Amino acid sequence: MSASVSLAATDLVSLADLDQNKVTPGVLGFIVFAVMAVAVWGLMKSMSKHMRKVDFKEPADPGTDNHPADTPAQRS
Repeated sequence: MSASVSLAATDLVSLADLDQNKVTPGVLGFIVFAVMAVAVWGLMKSMSKHMRKVDFKEPADPGTDNHPADTPAQRS
């Protein structure tokens, strides 16, 4: 067990020697990314709900008959 503790201690020591000139996203970057991911998930869920309500069948026009014999191309 002392080997794993010493290995963990060396990892902590290497973390202490971070380059101060290196820019990382950090906690704020993670929080912004997580909020954006939750927002996209919510938008997709809302879009899915609205798309289920859409009726994709177009209603027939009441003024026209949909008989193929009434088309001008078939009469001549």
